[in-house]
Amino acid sequence: MGPRIGPVGEGPQVPDKETKATMGTENTPGGKASPDPQDVRPSVFHNIKLFVLCHSLLQLAQLMISGYLKSSISTVEKRFGLSSQTSGLLVSFNEVGNTALIVFVSYFGSRVHRPRMIGYGAILVALAGLLMTLPHFISEPYRYDNTSPEDMPQDFKASLCLPTTSAPARTHSNGNCSSYTETRHLSVVGIMFVAQTLLGVGGVPIQPFGISYIDDFAHNSNSPLYLGILFAVTMMGPGLAFGLGSLMLRLYVDINQMPEGGISLTIKDPRWVGAWWLGFLIAAGSVALAAIPYFFFPKEMPKEKHELQFRRKVLAVTDSPARKGKDSPSKQSPGESTKKQDGLVQIAPNLTVIQFIKVFPRVLLQTLRHPIFLLVVLSQVCLSSMAAGMATFLPKFLERQFSITASYANLLIGCLSFPSVIVGIVVGGVLVKRLHLGPVGCGALCLLGMLLCLFFSLPLFFIGCPSHQIAGITHQTSAQPGPELFPSCMEVCSCPSDGFNPVCDPSTRVEYITPCHAGCSSRVVQDALDKSQVFYTNCSCVAEGNPVMAGSCDSTCSHLVVPFLLLVSLGSALACLTHTPSFMLILRGVKKEDKTLAVGIQFMFLRILAWMPSPVIHGSAIDTTCVHWALSCGRRAVCRYYNNDLLRNRFIGLQFFFKTGSVICFALVLAILRQQDKEARTKESRSSPAVEQQLLVSGPGKKPEDSRV
Repeated sequence: MGPRIGPVGEGPQVPDKETKATMGTENTPGGKASPDPQDVRPSVFHNIKLFVLCHSLLQLAQLMISGYLKSSISTVEKRFGLSSQTSGLLVSFNEVGNTALIVFVSYFGSRVHRPRMIGYGAILVALAGLLMTLPHFISEPYRYDNTSPEDMPQDFKASLCLPTTSAPARTHSNGNCSSYTETRHLSVVGIMFVAQTLLGVGGVPIQPFGISYIDDFAHNSNSPLYLGILFAVTMMGPGLAFGLGSLMLRLYVDINQMPEGGISLTIKDPRWVGAWWLGFLIAAGSVALAAIPYFFFPKEMPKEKHELQFRRKVLAVTDSPARKGKDSPSKQSPGESTKKQDGLVQIAPNLTVIQFIKVFPRVLLQTLRHPIFLLVVLSQVCLSSMAAGMATFLPKFLERQFSITASYANLLIGCLSFPSVIVGIVVGGVLVKRLHLGPVGCGALCLLGMLLCLFFSLPLFFIGCPSHQIAGITHQTSAQPGPELFPSCMEVCSCPSDGFNPVCDPSTRVEYITPCHAGCSSRVVQDALDKSQVFYTNCSCVAEGNPVMAGSCDSTCSHLVVPFLLLVSLGSALACLTHTPSFMLILRGVKKEDKTLAVGIQFMFLRILAWMPSPVIHGSAIDTTCVHWALSCGRRAVCRYYNNDLLRNRFIGLQFFFKTGSVICFALVLAILRQQDKEARTKESRSSPAVEQQLLVSGPGKKPEDSRV
């Protein structure tokens, strides 16, 4: 669930003439271009530390605006009448724009002015965020009661049981359906799809160009520290997105155009729609502000000359004993350094765009021939599919399963789930470093983490709330509302087929979709100290004519949401243990000259096979559990009631399926690694006499560590 750092462009790039001119006077003989006098002039923007700070803030804001839609997905569905499948497709369009252009970043590399390209991308992201808010301003005010907002007294009688002679006045909703209405709905949804695509396009240059810029001009010893700081700050972006969603969804959607006399809804009402658009405005403003400094950074800056004192002191304390025996193996022969020029990444700057497109499929197929690389990528595809579905629909799942508000669900996720993801990634990296894990150790750690994640996922199938008892719906096979589904006691009423104003009978805990369907003919408001409670009386469908309360029935097991989310967070942390070791397996599973390209291919596959289809798959699975759809102009709109047991089993079951696939892939990886390690040891033992003789003649040789994978 964590952020996906763009890999293309991360690796070492061949410096061009202008870059060499800034790296020192030893690179400028023979008439090479020297730094422009303007670039040598002291400036606050000729500081890689400032660039790291600015880039951390920009990626934080970018991931906040990219993840904000996930925090308000159920609210957007209610506001515009979208199914979960459609909303999942909307989320996936962020990846469509990103995937379409990310491959070409490796071609452009350092040819362009990278800070300015980052700035242009950030401005496009901000504009896309503003475009996401446009549907709110061009749409009519939200009508939660299917009545005219100007006629407030009609709100009180809109859902009551009225004589059948009043039917023409009650079936006005479909009367407003016209080609103009349908066209406006399609245009509103189309605007959101375009905005999501532009969000992905704008994010293309931000991460790859920023990482390569830091790696080019930071001191070689400081670059990992800077990238670690960048990654740590960036990881807080999705958590802030859910925190922002929690705050914004507590405000009414039409806070900028409230009707006279206010509204009669509370945040716990199932018809409540929060100010989803306000979060996009705030996030877009943050991205725009963070983009300003990039237009002042130079295309190239002098390479950082000094190692950070803080890092030097830490390494002196922690790594001095381990460094003594590791200096000599790191030295490379001249023959090895020349071999690094054979990869596509090294020759890409010398290719035209057409040549690059032609050679890319061949190198792609060559890279996929590595079994370790292919299996690890497939395992990460399974994990990313799980993460994409969980991040997109977990807030909605918690709302429906445990009957909590969207604001509270976002607050829990932002405080529990995302911090656990960060902890899992950090712990995995620490274990790899402290235990000095090789390929076999990394494979074992990945398999152990996923097995534990799978084990702690089993209780999730049994933690949940039963479905609400909805009169005329929950015990029927058909999901389409109609008069034949409801009791005969309300036949004298002219209840609207598309009405939705739920009420609850507290004695039997049975819920009715409107007071009319309960046969209620009058409304009473009881004022209390802190709030007023609405009751409906004279209900012909309720036992002994007892009054019913406005709103859905309270769930008897809402308190289970915290232990459920704790188990989800624990499973997420265990799954994220595999992040660093699986990344190391990819780097050690391909040739050295193909490492950067392999990482780029990895992330391309994750986008195409996981982040794009997974939200649609999860949304489609959620839609199959709906038992009552709202109708808009005769078509299915948003789902109002789900079968909670089916929803839990299918949502958690889909997660369990992807986790099982990851376990199988890591098990195969570990089996192959052990076989390769066994063969390497056997070969080494057979050739040991010849090796000893060679050592006596030519000195110490190279250990066969790198050939195990």
